[in-house]
Amino acid sequence: MNEWNRNDLTSFLENGGNGLLYFYTPMCGTCQLAGKMLEVIKEIAPIDMGKMNLNFYPDLAMDFGIESVPCLLFIRGGEVTDTIYAFRSVPYLLEKINEHFG
Repeated sequence: MNEWNRNDLTSFLENGGNGLLYFYTPMCGTCQLAGKMLEVIKEIAPIDMGKMNLNFYPDLAMDFGIESVPCLLFIRGGEVTDTIYAFRSVPYLLEKINEHFG
């Protein structure tokens, strides 16, 4: 999964991108586990996916209404359609992806 910067995010949203955006912080143990789940997802599901360290983008937390990390935004047509904080399991994430993009 590629680390995005502000330009990557802006381009993705302005071009009507469809995919997932994962917000994390490096010292968050739950974020480490969530990141590993998303790496598995990346191998299974052909979906655009980026990640951003929320420590560097606190303004995005306000813009997207992020309450905690890990946080996964589902983006369709450049708009956030869903936000989840409890990643639960790889099958759960695949089910959510199919709901939004299947």
